[in-house]
Amino acid sequence: MADIIVALIALAGTALGTFGGILTSSKLTNYRLKQLENKVNEHNNYAHRLPVVEEKIKVINHRISDLEHEKEE
Repeated sequence: MADIIVALIALAGTALGTFGGILTSSKLTNYRLKQLENKVNEHNNYAHRLPVVEEKIKVINHRISDLEHEKEE
């Protein structure tokens, strides 16, 4: 009878340890996915802003070119 009780206690301990490990692993995976999503969102923000900056640079270069031509005249 004592052997059965010890086996049941060992089974309960093993089950709790296993489920605890799965839960911890799941939380860590979710945390890492959230961090990755944040990095992707940050990258996407730059990807959306970059064409705007490029267009502004074109306008600035054009204005500089116009000013240089005015100075030459």
